[in-house]
Amino acid sequence: MRALDLQVFHAINGWPEWLSPIMVFLSEATKQTPVRLLLVALVIFLLARKNTRAMGFAAILAFPMANEICDVLKAVFQMARPSVEVTDAIIRTAKLTSFGTASAHSANMAAVAFVFTVYAPRWGAIWIVLAFLTGLSRIYVGVHYPSQVLFGWAVGIFSGFLVVKTFEAYARIRRKATDEPSANPAEQE
Repeated sequence: MRALDLQVFHAINGWPEWLSPIMVFLSEATKQTPVRLLLVALVIFLLARKNTRAMGFAAILAFPMANEICDVLKAVFQMARPSVEVTDAIIRTAKLTSFGTASAHSANMAAVAFVFTVYAPRWGAIWIVLAFLTGLSRIYVGVHYPSQVLFGWAVGIFSGFLVVKTFEAYARIRRKATDEPSANPAEQE
Protein backbone atom coordinates (compact mmCIF):
# COMPACT_ATOMS: atom_id res chain seq x y z
CA MET A 1 0.00 0.00 0.00
CA ARG A 2 2.80 2.42 0.91
CA ALA A 3 4.52 1.79 -2.43
CA LEU A 4 1.30 2.53 -4.34
CA ASP A 5 0.76 5.68 -2.27
CA LEU A 6 4.25 6.91 -3.12
CA GLN A 7 3.86 5.97 -6.78
CA VAL A 8 0.59 7.88 -7.16
CA PHE A 9 2.01 10.79 -5.14
CA HIS A 10 5.02 11.08 -7.46
CA ALA A 11 2.81 10.84 -10.56
CA ILE A 12 0.50 13.68 -9.46
CA ASN A 13 3.21 15.76 -7.76
CA GLY A 14 5.20 15.58 -11.00
CA TRP A 15 2.45 16.96 -13.23
CA PRO A 16 3.57 19.86 -15.44
CA GLU A 17 4.50 23.17 -13.89
CA TRP A 18 2.01 25.11 -16.05
CA LEU A 19 -0.72 23.63 -13.79
CA SER A 20 0.85 25.26 -10.76
CA PRO A 21 -1.20 28.52 -10.69
CA ILE A 22 -4.48 26.58 -10.91
CA MET A 23 -3.50 23.86 -8.45
CA VAL A 24 -1.95 26.23 -5.91
CA PHE A 25 -5.10 28.34 -6.07
CA LEU A 26 -7.30 25.28 -5.49
CA SER A 27 -5.05 24.16 -2.65
CA GLU A 28 -4.90 27.51 -0.87
CA ALA A 29 -8.09 29.31 -1.98
CA THR A 30 -9.90 29.17 1.35
CA LYS A 31 -7.03 31.08 2.94
CA GLN A 32 -7.54 34.07 0.62
CA THR A 33 -9.77 36.97 1.68
CA PRO A 34 -11.68 37.33 -1.64
CA VAL A 35 -12.56 33.63 -1.60
CA ARG A 36 -13.61 33.81 2.05
CA LEU A 37 -15.83 36.81 1.28
CA LEU A 38 -17.38 34.93 -1.63
CA LEU A 39 -18.09 31.93 0.62
CA VAL A 40 -19.64 34.19 3.28
CA ALA A 41 -21.84 35.76 0.58
CA LEU A 42 -22.88 32.28 -0.58
CA VAL A 43 -23.78 31.25 2.97
CA ILE A 44 -25.79 34.45 3.51
CA PHE A 45 -27.59 33.86 0.21
CA LEU A 46 -28.43 30.27 1.19
CA LEU A 47 -29.60 31.21 4.67
CA ALA A 48 -31.72 34.11 3.40
CA ARG A 49 -33.84 31.89 1.14
CA LYS A 50 -36.30 29.57 2.84
CA ASN A 51 -35.89 26.79 0.25
CA THR A 52 -32.07 26.70 0.67
CA ARG A 53 -31.83 27.46 4.39
CA ALA A 54 -31.49 23.84 5.54
CA MET A 55 -28.76 23.26 2.94
CA GLY A 56 -26.91 26.37 4.12
CA PHE A 57 -27.10 25.39 7.78
CA ALA A 58 -26.08 21.82 7.03
CA ALA A 59 -23.07 23.00 5.00
CA ILE A 60 -21.86 25.43 7.64
CA LEU A 61 -22.09 22.67 10.26
CA ALA A 62 -20.54 19.88 8.17
CA PHE A 63 -17.53 21.99 7.09
CA PRO A 64 -16.11 22.66 10.59
CA MET A 65 -17.10 19.19 11.79
CA ALA A 66 -15.00 17.64 9.02
CA ASN A 67 -12.13 19.99 9.83
CA GLU A 68 -12.20 19.16 13.55
CA ILE A 69 -12.39 15.42 12.96
CA CYS A 70 -9.30 15.70 10.74
CA ASP A 71 -7.48 17.67 13.44
CA VAL A 72 -8.29 14.98 16.02
CA LEU A 73 -7.15 12.24 13.64
CA LYS A 74 -3.91 14.12 12.99
CA ALA A 75 -3.26 14.33 16.73
CA VAL A 76 -4.10 10.68 17.43
CA PHE A 77 -2.68 8.99 14.31
CA GLN A 78 0.40 11.02 13.49
CA MET A 79 1.31 10.43 9.85
CA ALA A 80 3.98 12.57 8.25
CA ARG A 81 3.36 14.60 5.13
CA PRO A 82 5.32 14.05 1.92
CA SER A 83 6.69 17.58 2.29
CA VAL A 84 8.51 16.27 5.37
CA GLU A 85 9.63 12.78 4.41
CA VAL A 86 9.86 12.58 0.61
CA THR A 87 13.19 14.15 -0.30
CA ASP A 88 12.38 14.57 -3.99
CA ALA A 89 8.86 15.95 -3.46
CA ILE A 90 8.15 19.14 -5.35
CA ILE A 91 6.81 21.59 -2.76
CA ARG A 92 4.77 24.33 -4.41
CA THR A 93 3.38 26.01 -1.30
CA ALA A 94 4.56 26.67 2.23
CA LYS A 95 6.31 23.55 3.51
CA LEU A 96 3.98 22.05 6.10
CA THR A 97 5.61 20.07 8.89
CA SER A 98 2.46 19.29 10.89
CA PHE A 99 0.95 15.84 10.58
CA GLY A 100 -1.09 15.14 7.46
CA THR A 101 -3.07 12.05 8.47
CA ALA A 102 -6.30 13.18 6.79
CA SER A 103 -6.45 16.16 4.45
CA ALA A 104 -8.72 18.72 6.12
CA HIS A 105 -8.98 20.70 2.87
CA SER A 106 -10.28 17.59 1.11
CA ALA A 107 -12.59 16.75 4.02
CA ASN A 108 -14.08 20.23 4.16
CA MET A 109 -14.88 20.28 0.46
CA ALA A 110 -16.25 16.72 0.52
CA ALA A 111 -18.53 17.61 3.45
CA VAL A 112 -19.98 20.55 1.55
CA ALA A 113 -20.21 18.46 -1.62
CA PHE A 114 -22.17 15.77 0.23
CA VAL A 115 -24.61 18.28 1.71
CA PHE A 116 -25.16 20.04 -1.62
CA THR A 117 -25.58 16.72 -3.42
CA VAL A 118 -28.35 15.69 -1.02
CA TYR A 119 -30.20 19.02 -1.10
CA ALA A 120 -29.46 20.28 -4.62
CA PRO A 121 -27.90 17.58 -6.85
CA ARG A 122 -26.97 19.94 -9.72
CA TRP A 123 -25.04 22.19 -7.34
CA GLY A 124 -23.70 19.08 -5.64
CA ALA A 125 -22.04 18.02 -8.89
CA ILE A 126 -20.10 21.30 -8.97
CA TRP A 127 -18.98 20.81 -5.36
CA ILE A 128 -17.97 17.21 -6.08
CA VAL A 129 -15.68 18.47 -8.85
CA LEU A 130 -14.28 21.14 -6.50
CA ALA A 131 -13.70 18.54 -3.76
CA PHE A 132 -11.97 16.23 -6.24
CA LEU A 133 -9.75 19.02 -7.61
CA THR A 134 -8.94 20.27 -4.11
CA GLY A 135 -7.76 16.80 -3.14
CA LEU A 136 -5.63 16.49 -6.26
CA SER A 137 -4.20 19.95 -5.64
CA ARG A 138 -3.07 18.97 -2.14
CA ILE A 139 -1.09 16.10 -3.66
CA TYR A 140 0.22 18.25 -6.52
CA VAL A 141 1.57 20.94 -4.16
CA GLY A 142 3.33 18.24 -2.12
CA VAL A 143 1.57 18.45 1.24
CA HIS A 144 -0.50 15.23 1.25
CA TYR A 145 -0.22 11.65 0.09
CA PRO A 146 -3.11 10.25 -1.97
CA SER A 147 -4.15 8.05 1.00
CA GLN A 148 -4.40 11.16 3.19
CA VAL A 149 -6.61 12.85 0.61
CA LEU A 150 -8.81 9.74 0.35
CA PHE A 151 -9.05 9.66 4.15
CA GLY A 152 -9.99 13.34 4.12
CA TRP A 153 -12.72 12.74 1.53
CA ALA A 154 -14.07 9.88 3.68
CA VAL A 155 -14.12 12.12 6.76
CA GLY A 156 -15.92 14.83 4.77
CA ILE A 157 -18.53 12.43 3.43
CA PHE A 158 -19.06 11.04 6.93
CA SER A 159 -19.45 14.56 8.37
CA GLY A 160 -21.89 15.59 5.65
CA PHE A 161 -23.85 12.37 6.10
CA LEU A 162 -24.01 12.83 9.88
CA VAL A 163 -25.27 16.41 9.60
CA VAL A 164 -27.84 15.57 6.91
CA LYS A 165 -29.18 12.59 8.88
CA THR A 166 -29.36 14.73 12.03
CA PHE A 167 -31.32 17.40 10.14
CA GLU A 168 -33.65 14.73 8.72
CA ALA A 169 -34.26 13.25 12.18
CA TYR A 170 -34.95 16.70 13.62
CA ALA A 171 -37.42 17.44 10.80
CA ARG A 172 -39.22 14.12 11.43
CA ILE A 173 -39.46 14.87 15.15
CA ARG A 174 -40.82 18.36 14.45
CA ARG A 175 -43.38 17.04 11.94
CA LYS A 176 -44.47 14.35 14.35
CA ALA A 177 -44.80 16.85 17.20
CA THR A 178 -46.97 19.19 15.13
CA ASP A 179 -49.10 16.38 13.61
CA GLU A 180 -49.97 14.58 16.85
CA PRO A 181 -52.77 15.95 19.03
CA SER A 182 -51.73 16.93 22.51
CA ALA A 183 -51.89 14.29 25.24
CA ASN A 184 -53.11 16.98 27.66
CA PRO A 185 -56.96 17.04 27.59
CA ALA A 186 -57.01 20.73 28.67
CA GLU A 187 -55.14 21.68 25.49
CA GLN A 188 -57.64 19.82 23.27
CA GLU A 189 -60.68 21.94 24.29
